[in-house]
Amino acid sequence: MTQDDHRLDEAKAMPIADVVARLELSGLVRTGGELVGPCPQCGGRDRFGVNLKDGVFTCRKECGPHARGDQIALVQHVLGLDFRGALEWLCGPAQGLSDAERAERRRKAEANRRKQADIARRARENSIRAARDIWFAAGPAEGTLVRDYLTLRGIDPAHYPDLPQVLRFDPEARYTIPVEGKTQEWQTVHVGPAMVAAVVDAGNRVSAVHRTWLDLDQPKGKLVLPDPRKPGETLPAKKVLGSKKGAVIRFLTPQDCDTMIMAEGVETTLSALIAEAMPRRCAYWCGVDLGNMAGRMQRGPGLKYAGLPDMDDSEAWLPPVWVKTLIFVQDGDSDPKLTRAKLLAGLRRAKRKNPGLIAKIVHAGEGRDLNDILMGQRDE
Repeated sequence: MTQDDHRLDEAKAMPIADVVARLELSGLVRTGGELVGPCPQCGGRDRFGVNLKDGVFTCRKECGPHARGDQIALVQHVLGLDFRGALEWLCGPAQGLSDAERAERRRKAEANRRKQADIARRARENSIRAARDIWFAAGPAEGTLVRDYLTLRGIDPAHYPDLPQVLRFDPEARYTIPVEGKTQEWQTVHVGPAMVAAVVDAGNRVSAVHRTWLDLDQPKGKLVLPDPRKPGETLPAKKVLGSKKGAVIRFLTPQDCDTMIMAEGVETTLSALIAEAMPRRCAYWCGVDLGNMAGRMQRGPGLKYAGLPDMDDSEAWLPPVWVKTLIFVQDGDSDPKLTRAKLLAGLRRAKRKNPGLIAKIVHAGEGRDLNDILMGQRDE
């Protein structure tokens, strides 16, 4: 096989969803932009994922760190073929094609890439539009279940008398999940009250909404919703709609401040905020999730926990130029090594863009986050 083998471009231009269909993989459930389910090699329930946007699959458990890759690697993983065999399974043999036929295949592959990019762009625009519709239809948070929920979480009026404008309330928020076996079709599994937070981009435009469905009869006030697709399992009480990459929830930005404190969750960020004595002099922004704070990391053998940012990720979040000190809050209720690696990647990216930046990580302790501490959790 030569380096200019037309089939490489052809294979990489294939939508990975089409490859999944050709492989007849069963039991995968669409969750957001990912197909999730049992691994065709090592089983399980939800350890296997196919990212439809990035065109990458991953097995998170038994198959190890090398069970990850593109369309060709997916065929290798599922069918047990080597690289040449997987490429031939996808695109046919390399021999017997004229220069004109190879050129035509390259043209079709490039056209397919452009088509995929256009589909992704339209989907992103539609998602942002839907998120903005939800945001502008929601009402003020003060005097609603949002205030009661935050009080239950220890963020009470005595410490936080004025709720920020980035929080709103939707009394009838629709919780939807993908319809199995059908693309772009969704079913509503719950309608109920939700806290809505505005996720804004660098231009301070709403690009996504972060919703938390509420049930104040639960210990932490969040809805417990059974997953109709997986008996005995529940759906997450929080969901993001729109485009969150590089965007954040801006709770507080005091004038002339130069220090920013950021956590991945709404409640953790607010817990840090009310811990600061008045008047508050730091900015408190919520990173929405760990991956958004980290941006894309370098990949390869031995790099999983290295915390090295992929500087080619042009859409990754970066702090504004006025930030001189950036502090990331590390939760202790997830994989500590991977969590710290992701936070380091985000901080290192920020420092490379601004070499004079002071960057730190603060840790709430193993098995808990700042809100757990605020709610009274103690070490055993």
